[in-house]
Amino acid sequence: MIVSVRYFAGAAAAAGVPEEKVEVPSGTTVSALCEHLAGRHPRLAPVLEVASVLVDEVSARDRDAVVPDGAAVDVLPPFAGG
Repeated sequence: MIVSVRYFAGAAAAAGVPEEKVEVPSGTTVSALCEHLAGRHPRLAPVLEVASVLVDEVSARDRDAVVPDGAAVDVLPPFAGG
């Protein structure tokens, strides 16, 4: 299946791209998708450990949840400021 991934702020810098489409097997979980992305972009691995992940604009707090085919996934690192 194909998933669209958008990276924001430090995640985009670590990935080296602001967005990409990735192919993963059907039934891929959020956790497995993060592992796949870390394999593609090694500098992204530590960011993914602390990042918020949204699947179709909903926070994916359950990293064992399955990512649906065609999902839009956003990777948001922690933000600071006020």
